Amino acid sequence: MLTISQVSKAFAGRILFEDASLQVNRGDRVGLVGPNGAGKSTLFSLILGEASPDEGKVALEKAATVGFLPQEHAPAGEETVLELACAVSPELVKAQRIMKSTPEDSVEHHEALHSFDEHGGWQLEPKAKRILSGLAFREADFDRPAKALSGGWVMRAHLARLLVQEPDLLLLDEPTNHLDLESLVWFQEYLSNYPGAILMISHDREFLNQLVGSIIEIAHKRLNRYRGNWDSYVEQRAAREEQQLSAYKNQQKEIASLQLFADRFRAKASKASQAQSKLKQIDRMEKIEAPVSRERTVHFRFPQPPRSGHRVITMKEVDHAYGDLVVYRGLDFEAERGQRTVLVGPNGAGKSTLLKLLAGVLPVQAGVREVGHNVKVGYFSQYRVEMLDPKQTVLETARDMPNPVSEQTARTVLGSFLFRGDDVFKTTSVLSGGEKTRLALVRLLLDPPNLLLMDEPTTHLDVGSIDALVGALAQYEGTLIFISHDVYFIRAVAKTVLHITAGKLTPYAGDYDYYLDKSRATSARAALTSGEKLQNLQPSAPKPAGGASAVEKTGMRETREQRRAAAEERKAEAKIKREHENRVRDLEMQILKLEGRQKELTEELEKPETYERGGAATQLNRELQALSADMERLTAEWENLEQRKAG
Repeated sequence: MLTISQVSKAFAGRILFEDASLQVNRGDRVGLVGPNGAGKSTLFSLILGEASPDEGKVALEKAATVGFLPQEHAPAGEETVLELACAVSPELVKAQRIMKSTPEDSVEHHEALHSFDEHGGWQLEPKAKRILSGLAFREADFDRPAKALSGGWVMRAHLARLLVQEPDLLLLDEPTNHLDLESLVWFQEYLSNYPGAILMISHDREFLNQLVGSIIEIAHKRLNRYRGNWDSYVEQRAAREEQQLSAYKNQQKEIASLQLFADRFRAKASKASQAQSKLKQIDRMEKIEAPVSRERTVHFRFPQPPRSGHRVITMKEVDHAYGDLVVYRGLDFEAERGQRTVLVGPNGAGKSTLLKLLAGVLPVQAGVREVGHNVKVGYFSQYRVEMLDPKQTVLETARDMPNPVSEQTARTVLGSFLFRGDDVFKTTSVLSGGEKTRLALVRLLLDPPNLLLMDEPTTHLDVGSIDALVGALAQYEGTLIFISHDVYFIRAVAKTVLHITAGKLTPYAGDYDYYLDKSRATSARAALTSGEKLQNLQPSAPKPAGGASAVEKTGMRETREQRRAAAEERKAEAKIKREHENRVRDLEMQILKLEGRQKELTEELEKPETYERGGAATQLNRELQALSADMERLTAEWENLEQRKAG
């Protein structure tokens, strides 16, 4: 359905694609990945026809329709939410506008009604309402003007429009950014049955794992396809990079060997043709590029907060309600130093409310909130970007704190979160939503509290920035309580789980996989929003060290034996390699000595007085012949070893 053939494209003087090709067929589910600036957005622009390739061709199947959801900033006008969701074609949009603006008995109104009916408008409305409901719109929202919504809800309305339209090819740029957990679960399930092809950019690894059948990685200016989901891609990429590195090293060794032979023998008449042949062999080689090193995103020791008391924060008999809606009654909660707890549960259960109560953003209506000794509370909300000064630069914002860090330190951390070079001199007013989120995280990590409360910290972050945040939190020595819908992030960070439903708290004294096991969840994503009564409401702690079963111990022993065998195999291979390299060096030294002696003998034979000594010339010629034979034998062995090493 979509064919990209040998496309090359440069942007701002930098080559993004060179001889890149891609095929997307009907029904394909494809994830598009690559670092910031690799060309993901440019590729979407080429597919949409908004940009043209410098070389090559982008072709869509005749009559194929394409729908695109940008990452942010979709337009909203006077139309209602339902009208926006039904605006799947220019004809329907025009008919809707005329129907809304003309008297019902006018000719224009009747013609618009006919056009609306002809293009399936009445059939679209029930579908649009179902999709809007799945994306968490209430029925009362359907007739609200779209422009009255926040940016995130406008994006949901546009997403609904695309799902109603059902284009043959759906292009999605970070589609989960504006969705709450329950909407995300619904959306994921809806896409699993989507009739068209999907090409998506997403930082949500669990989302990619559940949906895609292949990953397209932009690397080395090419589009490299990996079959399988995200986890499969990571494994295949590591294997491919290892193979590429091995092939690159082997080729470099072969080139060095050929060059050594050519340098050594090009001046000798008997070997000159062979030496020239070696040089031509080097020229004819298709050179293998060295794999791009994937450095750790975080390579900086973040400042650490002061040590708090053991009991960090306590809630006793706390009540909280929004009008008549009671969220908590008689809530008891306590956090201890060093905890890393994720809050899970259905929408409306009280997760964000609990974070706000702990942060002091919401006052306690009844009961007691006690902050422990030397505790400094920090709250990272979903709306943290509103706290940034639009007039300050990125660098000024990062350093604007009571104890500012040095410019070098600030730039190092900003670089870890993808603010590099002149990016640090941009004002925050021109930053995207994702960039503002990253900047707010930098500020928090450069002056961290010892009680960190985070509400959806990975929203708008790309994969690299999420890895940077995981790396920073791995160093963090304070107490962390957070909400997230990113399963990868939860698994990487959380050590305990607190399930919240109907104002009731159920602690799980293990990580997220432990919680999944105890709650008997149907999937890692669904478990985040489960409101059902979970198994083992007072779960036992995980098995202590040394408490593994006999089967587990057997598996552990087998693993150790496998590791030992692999280590011995590597040791044996290394020994063979050392012996090989030692023999090569030994041969080279012998050849050099023979060359030196050969030169001496030749010089002696060139002297007239040599022939005046009886039998001297004959003796020298015999030694020279024996030496030449030794040189041929050693050179042949050296060439053979070098060829084996290169192979």
